[in-house]
Order: sequence, then structure tokens, then C-alpha cells
Amino acid sequence: MTSYLFYPGCSMETSAKAYYESLIAVKKTLGLDLVEIDDWNCCGATEYLGINLIPAYALISRNLALATQQANGSRTVVAPCSACYLNLAKADHYMLERPELGEKVNLALQAGNLFYKPGSLEIRHLLDILINDVGLEEIKSKVKKPLRGIKVAPYLGCMVPRPDYKKRWSDHEHPDELDRLLSALGAEAIDFPLKTHCCGGHMPQISPSTAFELIRRLLHGADLYEADLLVTVCPMCQMNLDAFQAETNRYFHTNYKIPIIFFTQLMGLAFGEDPKELGFGRELVSTEFALSRIGLEIPEPDGSKVQPKRAKKTGLPMPTMPADEEAHK
Repeated sequence: MTSYLFYPGCSMETSAKAYYESLIAVKKTLGLDLVEIDDWNCCGATEYLGINLIPAYALISRNLALATQQANGSRTVVAPCSACYLNLAKADHYMLERPELGEKVNLALQAGNLFYKPGSLEIRHLLDILINDVGLEEIKSKVKKPLRGIKVAPYLGCMVPRPDYKKRWSDHEHPDELDRLLSALGAEAIDFPLKTHCCGGHMPQISPSTAFELIRRLLHGADLYEADLLVTVCPMCQMNLDAFQAETNRYFHTNYKIPIIFFTQLMGLAFGEDPKELGFGRELVSTEFALSRIGLEIPEPDGSKVQPKRAKKTGLPMPTMPADEEAHK
């Protein structure tokens, strides 16, 4: 069994807990050995690189330096979060491409008795590992309950297939890896032309109107192709499309009710795992109706995930519980 170094990232313990729970179930079925990097820290998400380059890359590269110390024969770091994957890959790439940057980053790391030699690790997204290492035939062999009868929009978001330093993906604009995985599970993967469009990132906190338009396009696209579910590989994408779907509906006077879930959750269902153990019920837009079409009883949303709302008409979306939504319209 191949062992991989595992960088979970911050969201797997908070907003993307369903991703983590379903990954635990899936890796057990597939025999994946994911060894979590000890003492890892936040990758800085999307903003920090735009504020101060050297501290940002030092923050990211600290994880790579720790990974090399803990490698124990493995040189592949697996990241399930798209932002984490991109940041780790960018740090490795630019430290190698720009030696002066690498020297400055390592000077910062030296304060913690750390050093990272760029190019010494392979940074890969979880989906890449499943498709190219585990393989679709092996995944298909584990399917106990084929997901026949549901139409799924495969959504990768903008960070996974681009810039693709190591040429791992089939296409930058229309990659088919997630489509093929969903088909192996028995689901119908629709031809979703917006699969690599941006979800808005942190725009709900910066420019809500811009964010809602980006979210609306994705929801409209999935609805236009009659998708029952939209499946993603990215915690930020899942959060925006799920948590801000109600806000987007209010803003545009629409009525989208498209469940947004992680691809590992669908894998777990196809492998015969209990939906509750896969994190179903944590989403805000319920999957109950969509998955009842294939004979599955899905838990109702449990309220453990915050629902964005406006504190006042001129304010930005702020988190609150779903039960409070009516009071703050």
C-alpha cells in the first residue's frame, strides 16, 4: 500500500467537515494510507499572497519543510483543498524557478530550524491521486450501490486545473477527471461547461453583488442542465454555493435549491457507507429529495453549519444559524 503525506488544511476541521468525514470512509475502503503532517499550519488561503510575498511563501513552505522531515520514504503531499493544493504547488514551483525567492523564504524558515529544497516533494490534489494512482477500475470494483438515476454537475472550480505546473490534468478549461469518476460510481455526469469557472472566493465579504452573480451563473448552469446535485472538490466552492445560495436567491429573486456536496460523499454512498457517517445533513440545501431518487434516506440538515445573512441592509453577509434566517430578512 502506497503511503502519502497528508495536508488537510484548516477547512477540513470546520466548514468542510463533511469532506473530511467522507474522506475517512473512502480511504478506508480503498486502502489509502494518508499520514497527516504533524504540526502543519494554515496555507494563508487566497489573500496573504497579495499582501506580503515573502511571509506568505514562508508560511506555506513551513508545511513543505515539515513534510520533508517526516517523509519516511514518501515524497508526495496530498491536499484535498483546492486553495491548499494550489498554494503548496505555487510555493514549490516559484522557489525553484526564482532562486532569490527561495533563499529569502529559507532565511525566514531558518528561524524555526527548518529548510525546504524546492522540487523535493510532489504536490498533488486528492482527485488526482484517486484517478491516476488508485484508478477508476479499482474504484468501480468497490461500488456496492451504483448511483444510477441521478444527474450530477461536476464542478472543479478555478484553482485545481490551473496553472497546472506539472501537467497533471487533461485540460485546463474542461478537464474530465471528475466526470469519469462520477460515471464510475454509476451517476450521470452532465456536460457542465462552467466546471472551471470561479465561485467568487471571498468576494461575499468584499463585494456581495459580484459574488452573487458568480454564484448565480453556476447555479443557473446546473439548473439549466437539470442537475440533481452539484459536486465539488473544493471547500471554498462548496461553502459559497451552499451557504450563499439563499442570499443569491433573494438578491436575484430566484428559487434555486441545488444541493452542493463533496465528491467523496458520493463515493461513500456508492461504496455502501451510512450517509450520516459521510457528513450528509451538514449541508444547508438538503440532499433529501435528490438522493431519494436512488432510494437513499438522507439526514435533514442538522444546523451545525452557519448560514450567512446580512446584519443590516448596508452590511456584509455575516454568519448566523439557519434558524435565525427569517428573523434577519
